[in-house]
Amino acid sequence: MRTSEKPNAAGSNATLSSTASRRLPVPPRERKPALAALAVLLILGGALAATLLVMRSGDRISVIRVKQQIGAGQQFTETALEEVQIADTGIDYVLWSQRQSVVSSFAAVTLLPGTLLTNSMGVTASRELGPGKAMVGLSLKPGQLPQHLEAGDRVQVIRVPARSQERGQVLAQSALVHSVGDDGAVTVIVDVTVSPDVVGYASSGEIAVAELPGGR
Repeated sequence: MRTSEKPNAAGSNATLSSTASRRLPVPPRERKPALAALAVLLILGGALAATLLVMRSGDRISVIRVKQQIGAGQQFTETALEEVQIADTGIDYVLWSQRQSVVSSFAAVTLLPGTLLTNSMGVTASRELGPGKAMVGLSLKPGQLPQHLEAGDRVQVIRVPARSQERGQVLAQSALVHSVGDDGAVTVIVDVTVSPDVVGYASSGEIAVAELPGGR
């Protein structure tokens, strides 16, 4: 007669204990409150910066923009200025409300159309219109002046002798064009030392001007 064998309870327990002993220990999770707080601060800081940028971009100011070329030393005119709205970037642009003081000053450098005016671009006194300078009006014919000449350009004032065998003579190396009218009417600013010669030769039609693009 066969008898059934009962499982050895002690051996089974020993096997389970052996398996459990081979499991790797799991370290307890460490909480890092400092890192969590730093992450929260970074998120809040980024949100605040974005909000400030949006609010800043909404701030608009009225400033002065040049719409006509103004040569170095020329006085500002109201017709050469216009109002434009821009975002407040902190740059020292001249406000539109200050335009009355601007028209009583002079350009420190040649200003091209589209330039936003800053305080450093104007001066209270012009070296071009100061002592030792003279404004001379010229009546020039086609061929005696370049096309598209504008106020603020720099030109050479040249004597062109009526006799072709004579050589031309530069009377003013870098004269400032003060204004350009219709039918070749041009006003230039030259030294008083040469103004009598310029007027004399202009009266006999022996004056021409050559633009100096790099002299602006």
